[in-house]
Amino acid sequence: MKNILLMSILIITLISCSGRFGDRGELVGARAEKEWFTETPYGMVLIPGGTFTMGKTEENRWGGFEAPPKSVSIREFFMDDTEITNSEYKQFVYWVRDSIVRTELANYAESAPPADEDEEYLSIADYKYLSVNEDEDEVEVEEFSPYQKYMIKTYGSVTWNHKGTQPLNWEVPIQWETKNYVDESYAEVMDQMYLPREDVGGNRVFDTSLLKYSYLEREKTSKSNVNEKNNVIPVDLNVYPDTTVWAKDFAYANNDVMVRNYFWHTAYEEYPVVGVSWNQAKAFCNWRTKKKNDYLAAIGTGVKTPEFRLPTEAEWEFAARGGIDNGKYPWGGPYVTDAKGYYLANFRPKRDNLAADGFTYTVESFSFQSNDYGLYNMAGNVSEWTSTSYNITSSYVTSSLSADVDDPKNKRKIIRGGSWKDVAYFLEVSTKDYEYADSTKSYIGFRTVQDYLGEANWDKLNY
Repeated sequence: MKNILLMSILIITLISCSGRFGDRGELVGARAEKEWFTETPYGMVLIPGGTFTMGKTEENRWGGFEAPPKSVSIREFFMDDTEITNSEYKQFVYWVRDSIVRTELANYAESAPPADEDEEYLSIADYKYLSVNEDEDEVEVEEFSPYQKYMIKTYGSVTWNHKGTQPLNWEVPIQWETKNYVDESYAEVMDQMYLPREDVGGNRVFDTSLLKYSYLEREKTSKSNVNEKNNVIPVDLNVYPDTTVWAKDFAYANNDVMVRNYFWHTAYEEYPVVGVSWNQAKAFCNWRTKKKNDYLAAIGTGVKTPEFRLPTEAEWEFAARGGIDNGKYPWGGPYVTDAKGYYLANFRPKRDNLAADGFTYTVESFSFQSNDYGLYNMAGNVSEWTSTSYNITSSYVTSSLSADVDDPKNKRKIIRGGSWKDVAYFLEVSTKDYEYADSTKSYIGFRTVQDYLGEANWDKLNY
């Protein structure tokens, strides 16, 4: 009997210790609650990384050498296979638009009487902010965790840097057609979203000056032990592209039917977005990161995606070369035509003939042959913003591992790739140019990149 009792005590002791010493006392490393695996973002390809000679290795016909060539090493990263299109940028604009409208509706609805649950039709009260107060007769959301409830009651939002108050109700659809307005209060709010009819020839035109996007941006710094609170700056800017850039850049261009309809018409959805400043491009990157992280939080992964961002100048040049050492253009060869005489990019092949290559302005973002990394239009079509500031002396102070020196005070930002209006010189992978961060042009667009975490598994990833 005593033996049975001792055996039972020993078993209970081993079971109780198993939770505490499940690793048998060995150093096995901390185990993550959620396993991380890298997936290729939609519309992106994986750039393998490596070392290359950055800059011009031959004489620059336009004034000697811009900067001495140097060896630069690049880690793996994802890059959009095409320039960001009108359709993709409109998704950002529509999200901002809907957020603004829902916020205005929610603000107005706060003073409206509660919605009648038995009422078949919507009312302005249905657009109230979501509530976490179970004692009030407001919209309830069971998914709120205790932490989310605390954040909303303390800071007015789940995320402390959000400018809104309580979370918006995204479940109730916005009624855009006047015949579907839910009540007079709703009509009053929506009427404030549009320009006065007498100013726009009797048409209903949304007031694009309302399309403001706000976020906090971390500044790059070379200093260590920087207080993160002092290293972030608030950004609040209008995200609607400048649709007048064609007329600004080229006299009377607005008379062309294409440029009058370029951004909003569905015929140009797959064309690269233009009229977007460097600052707006960065705001798009922030929103794209937020969009993915909101999804990951909704499905409960417990992880966040690496941020989407503009490529550095070194990353852009490495990707444009497509793995071809010392190539002059993304396709490698020294000529801008193939063996049959067809042009390999959308640019100005003849100084007085923009349409010599078959196109007068931009073309679809997936036009022409991609380079060996699967990237389209890394030469021509539109020049592309990079995150790097233009500083001719930066090549002398940067290392081969960190070739990017960003000076927030330097508003000149490097653009790469050349555009539909440029001569072949600007299509060369080593040619750099710059434009001011707040400027918008009919020949500048952008594409985004994302850091790759871990070591690339080339058996599972395609590029």
